[in-house]
Amino acid sequence: MADTALRRLGAFDPLAAAAKAAPVAEMTPLPPTAAFILRAKASAIEAAGAAFGAALPTAAYGVAGNGERHALWLGPDEWLLLAPEAEGPTITAAFALVDTPHSLVAVGERTVALEIAGPKAQAVLNAGCPLDLHLRHFPVGACTRTLFGKAEIILWRLEATRFYVGTWRSFAAYVWGLMTQARLEHET
Repeated sequence: MADTALRRLGAFDPLAAAAKAAPVAEMTPLPPTAAFILRAKASAIEAAGAAFGAALPTAAYGVAGNGERHALWLGPDEWLLLAPEAEGPTITAAFALVDTPHSLVAVGERTVALEIAGPKAQAVLNAGCPLDLHLRHFPVGACTRTLFGKAEIILWRLEATRFYVGTWRSFAAYVWGLMTQARLEHET
């Protein structure tokens, strides 16, 4: 009877022991990107997508992409556009030709991002994020603007155990420190 209870806790589970030996979550800073906040009404979505080179998602939590360019839905009329850093001027020039009202603001200089991946990445994120990140509620490909601790972040689930986390440069050390603390708590 006692060993059944211990097995349920993972004390005798060889897979649980292997997971403990591996890092619970690896945090990796991502290279700088061209990042833009796009605000546009429904009438400009098609033209804006054409200028960016990838369709804009129109549903909550949506992400659309084409190669290394990705559009993340942040609200009914707001998107975060991500692309390789060198493509920033090309994107800006393309949007200058869009003849429907829109607002495109470059935020790459204020934004830093990291990737957190591993078997406990979701648990580490939930230590500071109030959202239910279970796959059933936040599936692969979903993105949202939320909080981690007291800092605003952009959270994008890339794979079941891999996430993109973007935040303002001024919050980066705070977010990194909280995630590190949560990760260490899950290693014990």
